[in-house]
Amino acid sequence: MVTHPRFEYVLVGLLAAAITFLLTPLMRVLAVRIGAVANPRDRDVHAMAIPRLGGVAMFGGVALALLVASQLPSLQASFRSGPEMGWVVLAAAIICALGVLDDKYELDSLTKLAGQVLAAGIMVTRGGTQLAFVYVPFGDVGTISLGGDIGVPVTILLTLVTINALNFIDGLDGLAAGVTAISAGAMFVFSYHLSQQGYQSVPAAPTLLAALLVGACLGFLPHNFYPAKLFMGDSGSMLLGLLLSASTATATTQVDPQAFTTLTNTLPLVLPLLIPVAVLAVPFIDLLLAVVRRVSRGRSPFAPDKQHLHHRLLELGHSQRRAVVLLYIWSALLASFGVGLSYTNGRTAAVLPIVAGVIVVAVLLLVVTRLQGRQTTSDVTPLYPVRSSPDEPVS
Repeated sequence: MVTHPRFEYVLVGLLAAAITFLLTPLMRVLAVRIGAVANPRDRDVHAMAIPRLGGVAMFGGVALALLVASQLPSLQASFRSGPEMGWVVLAAAIICALGVLDDKYELDSLTKLAGQVLAAGIMVTRGGTQLAFVYVPFGDVGTISLGGDIGVPVTILLTLVTINALNFIDGLDGLAAGVTAISAGAMFVFSYHLSQQGYQSVPAAPTLLAALLVGACLGFLPHNFYPAKLFMGDSGSMLLGLLLSASTATATTQVDPQAFTTLTNTLPLVLPLLIPVAVLAVPFIDLLLAVVRRVSRGRSPFAPDKQHLHHRLLELGHSQRRAVVLLYIWSALLASFGVGLSYTNGRTAAVLPIVAGVIVVAVLLLVVTRLQGRQTTSDVTPLYPVRSSPDEPVS
């Protein structure tokens, strides 16, 4: 009996979600016992100590679901062509362990950066998850094969940017997990479309990694959406950034660059570079603004502050939930635009009506709160709600 890969993708995605969902309460107990707890700070929006280590649950969900995928009839091919999944899992384990140490001991930024480089280097050099080709639409350059000398450092750099972009936006309950689910979902649709067009095999590594990420994030969100019972911590945000980068970087490794002769045909080579920018535009913009803001004030770019995009939404009068949903909408808008181009062969006119509709909805949601405007103090202050425990209602 032959099983279509799409059913196996659904199966491993649901498995990753179920395992993550079941492991998360255990990680909450463990976090409390070892003291991996996020105590309120001036820049935080929570007013009570919340356990961390949610990333360990997500790593367990991804790793166990990946083990099952290696035994499925169709998805076995994902392990024979493409990156070495064993090295990818090892890199994920390293960065998750680094995050656990930071969740417990709050490591300095240079130590964290060194660990990120180590994990990304292993994933790229040993795991083989590197950008293979880039299309240059100017002049007669055409498709460039990067090779190891250029592809390795470029992919490591993109991985570090993605890791830290997700880390920067992990400031509201459910925000990083939801944005990653949207991003990974967009990559899944895009990568699966490549297989339907014959650019890569249907059971491909980037498609599988994206499906696992979507499942892990959806399994974690019920515990993490406002009011959160557990934070993913750096063990989660850095893990998600690493695996999302692995999915996007490997989207071009299985395609034949000789098959692309026009700008339209080269979309499969261009979009792996554009989609991370599109689906992660919100965290990337937040990261860029934070670095510029801090450096201009003579501070370290890694110095924390309370002026991220989600902080500004709260200052406008949005509740935590509404601020998170607004950022979901903007992330989905940009992601759908990037992926939509691959389905319309680059014809933006076919995608613009959908984009315009989502923009209208997002702007209305933003304006409605501004018009309601002068909310009562009890509506605005609970952006920092007081709860004696995560299980009790907001006071």
